[in-house]
Amino acid sequence: MEAQATPSEATDAKPTHWREVLTAQEIRELAELDDWRGWWMIAFNWLVVFAAMAMVAVSPWWLWIVTVPLAIAIIGARQLGFAVVMHDASHYGVFKTRWLNDWAGNWLAAYPVWADIAPYRGYHLQHHAKNWTKEDPDLDLATKFPVTPTSMKRKIWRDLSGQVGWKRAKAILKRDLAGVAGKTRRDTSVAFGKNADSGSPGWKNLRGVVITNLALLALLTAVGHPALYLLWVVAWFTTNSLVTRIRSIAEHSMCWDPSDPLRNTRTTLASPLERLFIAPNYVNYHLEHHLLMTVPGYKLPRLHALLRDRGALDDALISRGYLGVLRQAASKQEARAAA
Repeated sequence: MEAQATPSEATDAKPTHWREVLTAQEIRELAELDDWRGWWMIAFNWLVVFAAMAMVAVSPWWLWIVTVPLAIAIIGARQLGFAVVMHDASHYGVFKTRWLNDWAGNWLAAYPVWADIAPYRGYHLQHHAKNWTKEDPDLDLATKFPVTPTSMKRKIWRDLSGQVGWKRAKAILKRDLAGVAGKTRRDTSVAFGKNADSGSPGWKNLRGVVITNLALLALLTAVGHPALYLLWVVAWFTTNSLVTRIRSIAEHSMCWDPSDPLRNTRTTLASPLERLFIAPNYVNYHLEHHLLMTVPGYKLPRLHALLRDRGALDDALISRGYLGVLRQAASKQEARAAA
């Protein structure tokens, strides 16, 4: 009897569902976590941050006009990288041991950028379950675009001038101190292993961000460059806001078919420079993440390659580069002035 073709061999017929091209064994292997790669993902983000700071520290003052903005751009992208680590940890996708997954995800990634896994996990999993429905908590982020070029320029200016960062800081502080409900409110009961009331305001909600940022400042002070901490703060208020906006636009805006899982989420094929300044930690493979959210970020390129080579992504929403996505996002015609 003739042997049955495997998904990788059956390339002539177009698959009717993307899962048909993957074997159960391949899916299990893709979802398997590698603790060493989890540690490297966190360490690499911090190494890039410290390299950017070191670039400013060793450059002469007259070169700061170049090195300081460059460092702020790099650090802002890495702050998004830490948010991506938090995101992966919310899926239990960084370390095999769950307490380590949440502890490291918070103390080494989320808290330093004023975020927290616990409140994020609930609403983010709802986003996966209800993508592009009225119950999707991120639906408003996806439906705003396209906008006019003028509107896009205003948004970018508000990001880079710190206006959006300042607004975000005030909102988070209000939630943390006043206990106002919000998806980014601090909840340290996971990190400290306590059944504390996550809605109670006060020090409990702020200690993670305070401790981790004081530790960063102390480290920079110990090496003789405390002023470099300002790069971290300025990046959080400016370039981090911009790259977070770009990531949000690219992931779900201007989709082809909200009812089709291959066409309601976008993967953006990023260049090395785009991965450095916009898309850290393979966050650009968002379509693949929505298809199999248990696959850790560092295996998403492999998942993409398997699906692509076997024809499952022929009609999928895939863009090449972020510039094209931004052009599409700013493609709405300007209103004509009244005669």
